[in-house]
Amino acid sequence: MAGLSDDQKHRIAAVLAAGPIIPVISLHRTADALPLADALLEAGIRVLEITLRTPQALPAIELLSKRLPAEVRVGAGTVTDPAAYRQAESAGARFVVSPGITPRLLDYGLTANAPLLPGVATVSELMLGYELGYRSFKFFPAAVSGGIKALQAFSGPFPDVSFCPTGGIRQNTACEYLALDNVLAVGGTWLTPESRVSAGDWAGIARLAKESLASCRGQADRP
Repeated sequence: MAGLSDDQKHRIAAVLAAGPIIPVISLHRTADALPLADALLEAGIRVLEITLRTPQALPAIELLSKRLPAEVRVGAGTVTDPAAYRQAESAGARFVVSPGITPRLLDYGLTANAPLLPGVATVSELMLGYELGYRSFKFFPAAVSGGIKALQAFSGPFPDVSFCPTGGIRQNTACEYLALDNVLAVGGTWLTPESRVSAGDWAGIARLAKESLASCRGQADRP
């Protein structure tokens, strides 16, 4: 089987480069999707990962892909098998993120319309994706899988691999991850707290996102 194409590699790398902070969003009301996206866009966020953890996820992805096709890259997270991958693509997801890897998922991602950011926690998992041509990975769960020190260690044998760590990252630690040369973006739930989303506190979410981006501006703007 042929490996991942250069086009697929460039497309997922472009998603990460458009970060550098990617909110990981679980929605319980489809009606919250548009005002939440507007608040994050106002703050300067251009990439959203909507996790397939709730029934509202796919309708929200479809809504945002139709209403804000040029303004934001909307992707699907927590994709665990090809069937969910196909559903995400049908809904209009621009990219797909998995919490881990399986051979079927990696194989499907090779020719999928939406590029895959496969999740890994170990070097062995990374090597399975690397063998197929993947060069961008989600590092998950970052905080309990070695965090910054693990990513620094990965850079030795895999200098051409880039990461988006998620899992246990907060506003005060995001900048430390972004300071690493092999980290293009970070993802986290801290940008969209469930309490603020349920209350419709879009102004508060926008402030939080602006603060997060401003605090990491030095790392985000590095060449």
